[in-house]
This record gives sequence, C-alpha cells and structure tokens, in this order.
Amino acid sequence: MNHSIQIRQMKSEDIEVVCEVFTEHGINKPKEYVHTYWEENEKGDRITLLAFYNGQFAGSLHFLKKSSYPYFSENNIPEINDFNVIEPLKRLGIGNRLMDAAEQIAKEQYGIVGIGVGMHFYYGPAQRIYAKRGYIPDGKGVTYHHQEVMPGTMVYADDDLVLYMTKNLK
Repeated sequence: MNHSIQIRQMKSEDIEVVCEVFTEHGINKPKEYVHTYWEENEKGDRITLLAFYNGQFAGSLHFLKKSSYPYFSENNIPEINDFNVIEPLKRLGIGNRLMDAAEQIAKEQYGIVGIGVGMHFYYGPAQRIYAKRGYIPDGKGVTYHHQEVMPGTMVYADDDLVLYMTKNLK
C-alpha cells in the first residue's frame, strides 16, 4: 500500500481540525493557543507546518523566526518548536518530513536552526531523532525556563528542563 505524506503551511481553516485531532489524541492544545499561534503566522513571526497522512491531519511543528530562548535570540538562530505527531502515526516518517521542511526554510533564510528538547524519559525518542539528524548541544548546558542551570541548582524534571541544540545547514 502506498501511503502519502504532505507537508504544508497552516491555513486559518485548519484551526478546527488541529484542535479536534490533538484533543482526540491527548495532546493539550487549547483552541485559544491554536488561535494565538495562527495570529503569529499572520504577522509573520511564526510559520506553522502541518503534516497530513493519507489526507488526514497527522502533526505539526512551528518555525519561530525569533526564539524566546535568549542564546538563540541574541544570535539570530530561528527555532523549531512545539513539534507533535499523533501517536498512531509515529514512526512512519511524518516527523522527519516536517523537520525536512522546517530545515529547508532555515537553510534558505538563516543557514542554521535550533531546537530544544526536554530532558525526561518522555522526550527520549525526540532526543534520538535530533541526534541522528545532526543536532548538537549549543554548549550552554541544560536550561530551566530558558535560564542556564548552574551546578548545584535544584530543578524539576518537567517540560521546562530543556537542552537546546543547533544544526548548521550551510
């Protein structure tokens, strides 16, 4: 059977299906959040890429032209952010196709791209994918709420404990 993966930029009419599918699969993306990132797309601050598998919405990622992570922001490094593929469609190449599209945008406009990944077990598959794709740590260590974690500091191993990495696309 030949399966089809399409990647394209989000349109306003996609808001409902994104919310519905993410909710069905336990990915917490409230409608207000989706509307906010759609508005950022309209302003040109963000590019939201959507993946469709055999015509059905399968996942998304965001390309932030200006990262909220200080090191990326100060060094004009765009960020791949909020990357999700719904569970039944993982390991079909959808995530890699989304990453390919985001990296192509970054290559054309910046020559480099950054990404952050959580440090607990839930993010293990993402950590492996990013390493296989050539991302390397930015040398700043792990961060918590975008701030470098200093030796001896106590932090929670939650979604805000992040290692940021970059990939040179030149």
